[in-house]
Amino acid sequence: MAHIAIPIPSNLERQDIDVQVSINGQRQALHYRVESFYWDEYGVPPANRADCLNHIISTYDQNWSLYYIGLPTDKSIQVTFVRKKELILLSPFLYSLLNP
Repeated sequence: MAHIAIPIPSNLERQDIDVQVSINGQRQALHYRVESFYWDEYGVPPANRADCLNHIISTYDQNWSLYYIGLPTDKSIQVTFVRKKELILLSPFLYSLLNP
């Protein structure tokens, strides 16, 4: 699957992003959510951050699916989700990997 990077303003709060694209004349609307999660809100030591992230993702709103995990910092990590009903539009292969 090809990717196109779209710069968005940097923001530490949740961002809901709606993108409308036309590919070979076929219009698609895609919805993304970028959210920052702060380690201190979960009270986990640095050694347990992978387990904490796994918990965050597995208990997140079931209408959204994981799309991208940003680089973690000492304070937080940014995670991008895509609305599930549009995930199959992005890539049937990716959808099958994320929804076994």
